[in-house]
Amino acid sequence: MSPATRSEIRATLALAAPLVLTNLAQAAINATDVALLGLVGPATLAAGALGVNLITACLFFGTGVVTAASPMLSRTLGARPNSVREVRRTVRQALWSAFVLAVPFWLILWHAAAILIALGQDPALSRAAQGFVRATMWGLLPAYGFLVLRSFMAAVGRPGWTLGIAALAILANAGINAVLIFGAFGIPALGLVGAGIGSAIANLLMFGGLATVVLVDRRFRRYHLFGRWWRSDWPRFGQLWRLGLPIAITLALEVTVFNAAVFLMGLLSTASLAAHAIAIQIAALCFMVPLGMAQAVTVRVGLASGRGDRAGVARAGWTTFVLTTGFMCLMAAVLLAIPRLLVSAFLDVNDPANAQVVALAVSFLAIAALFQVVDGAQAVGAGMLRGLHDTAWPMAFALVGYWVIGLGVGVWLGFYRGMAGMGVWIGLASGLAVVSVLMMVRWSQRERLGLS
Repeated sequence: MSPATRSEIRATLALAAPLVLTNLAQAAINATDVALLGLVGPATLAAGALGVNLITACLFFGTGVVTAASPMLSRTLGARPNSVREVRRTVRQALWSAFVLAVPFWLILWHAAAILIALGQDPALSRAAQGFVRATMWGLLPAYGFLVLRSFMAAVGRPGWTLGIAALAILANAGINAVLIFGAFGIPALGLVGAGIGSAIANLLMFGGLATVVLVDRRFRRYHLFGRWWRSDWPRFGQLWRLGLPIAITLALEVTVFNAAVFLMGLLSTASLAAHAIAIQIAALCFMVPLGMAQAVTVRVGLASGRGDRAGVARAGWTTFVLTTGFMCLMAAVLLAIPRLLVSAFLDVNDPANAQVVALAVSFLAIAALFQVVDGAQAVGAGMLRGLHDTAWPMAFALVGYWVIGLGVGVWLGFYRGMAGMGVWIGLASGLAVVSVLMMVRWSQRERLGLS
């Protein structure tokens, strides 16, 4: 191994570690909600799963737009390390974009029950989910703001603060949600609505914490990120959306195909829906590692690209790819080895009333183990390409892989070949495999053509 490769590994892990742990902390907030709702009962858990999936679709679409700030900031700092004004312009317009995104999503999510019923979901579960969604949706704007500030901190090489604040948010979310869901200290039990309120408060606390750090820490204060925030900058706003909209569509295609799987499970049975909610939370926790590595490789590739360092771009990309796929092989082994233990974190596996849900969740985790490697590969492949501002082709790959192949195979196996939930999960795995191959072919082409 060359000294340059060893140096790249150290730099990548130093940047990725706090990003990965922050992602795990954010995922733990959702996982905590699922675990607490599972204590109420399968029906409540199923309704919560429907609501979470609507919120997640909006959250990830907006994430794609606002986190376009990351490759923009990285390329800027790679070319001109002291570009305070250019950094401020990008961050400010990303925050503007957060507000532009949140308002229409609030209007859509307010009608969650009607949307879910139109998608063929159980009316009672849909109405229960609406209360959860109407409470949770107010956390979208601060969640977008948190992502913008996290991208800024990662680009300047100081992502540690995001981890500390996200960790505190886990504790706050767990405490607040336990009180609001089950009732305590004179507060009535609010069930699903309480879970939504707690999640919204957790997102507000995370954004408020990072905003405070940016205002107080002298290493960040020099950028004056919130100075004259009301001033428009339409050229930079347009640049961010041109880069970010394909990322948003790519993420939305991936997230919504998993949302579509949730709705397909709802058409099968409440037990299938509850089991899917558990299995997908476990898979999502595993995915936080490649997601953090993808965020790190976007920065590393962007910095090298800004410097005009072709060898550095290739080294950053392939180093992260190898590290990520190796880790996901390990995660696949864990899912295959202890599925019931993992499910027990969300549901009492010894309760006969939960037997069907537990059995389905264990079977879904067997398929999830198989797609761990390709899921990690497609995530980090997308991050590598974003570092080069290459976002249009990954969007096309996502459309074909997730919606044509993934959903098509899932519906065919699940509903026409009698495989039910297992068929849907095999379809998801097929789509991820296709996208991962296409992403890496595209990266190889860019490398061969000079990474321009």
